[in-house]
Amino acid sequence: MNLSGVLFFPVTPFDAGGTLDERALAEHIGHGMAHGPGGVFVACGTGEFSALSEAEHERAVRVAAEVVGGRVPLFAGAGGPLGTALNQARAAREAGADGLLLMPPYLAQGPGHGFRAYVEAIAAELPVIIYQRGSVVLEPEAVVELAAIPGVIGLKDGLGDIDRMQRIVLAVREAYPDFLFFNGLPTAELTMPAYRGIGVELYSSAVFAFAPEIALAYLQGDERLLTEFFAPLVRLRGKVPGYPVSLVKAGVRLRGLDVGAVRPPLVEVTDEHLAELEALIKTGLELVAP
Repeated sequence: MNLSGVLFFPVTPFDAGGTLDERALAEHIGHGMAHGPGGVFVACGTGEFSALSEAEHERAVRVAAEVVGGRVPLFAGAGGPLGTALNQARAAREAGADGLLLMPPYLAQGPGHGFRAYVEAIAAELPVIIYQRGSVVLEPEAVVELAAIPGVIGLKDGLGDIDRMQRIVLAVREAYPDFLFFNGLPTAELTMPAYRGIGVELYSSAVFAFAPEIALAYLQGDERLLTEFFAPLVRLRGKVPGYPVSLVKAGVRLRGLDVGAVRPPLVEVTDEHLAELEALIKTGLELVAP
């Protein structure tokens, strides 16, 4: 599957009553598509995957598929209990998704062959990118075995263990040279110099959701943004648990689209932190202005 450039992870908008706002979601994804992402990942981490019902998940994927219209690959989140993950996978396939970002099977843990069976069942529905984070921490040999499963096409790393990832990349590419690897850390741009050093070029960009101009300028080589935008954003992100999503949603609102609040257990950005975010966005936009 051809994935390149900036990968767009849209937020999931909610209206004043707290329900899925399909109109705002379509507008949000349409705005992102106008900036040329290399792929769209709907109802994933930034899209509050864990807070969505199965019905909301299906509707979000359907809206995304209509807006994307096959122009770039469309992935949907899936995961958690096996039955839920299978329902999400089948609904995403019917709605028009091209693949799945497979979240960890939260709480339930088993031996390696149990996780392989979990992945294999879901990959039978749509191509799968496995998300290494939380309870899913893989050794190189385990990733080689997972890469052998038909339909498993990639690994997104949310751990940030560069030594582990280097060993995984070397082991897997020896057997499966086309296997995809992604930097999936929050505000991934800040760590991309390290990931590029081990041969990982793809990354998810939360910033693209609210400031695609900044995300694209970094992709095109504007290194000033690392110290003057991304590093301060990471410091702000670290002040409150859940801010990797809450800040993104607040950023979308600051740029003019009402996408509503985050759902619990996430919390809204404080007024003080919102002012910091607004100033950071202003700085970033000024840096990349023509």
